[in-house]
Amino acid sequence: MMLYQIYFYMILIYILMSWLPNARESFIGEWLGKLVEPYLSPFRRFIPPLMGMIDFSPIVAIFVLRLAAFGLIAVLEFIF
Repeated sequence: MMLYQIYFYMILIYILMSWLPNARESFIGEWLGKLVEPYLSPFRRFIPPLMGMIDFSPIVAIFVLRLAAFGLIAVLEFIF
């Protein structure tokens, strides 16, 4: 569950960095991009931006990540 929370906050910070000019070009922005973009890119392919600007794919990605985390916890609790 802790890994889920860490990755959730990494995605959230990466999304919020898009609102600040040149924030994604910083060291932290590039580092987060390398870790978060491989997960977000499949969602961006299937969910187009709304009105050309608003990207809802990170919301769907976070929702899927949450479902996967809680599903894994349920399976592990069932097994053990």
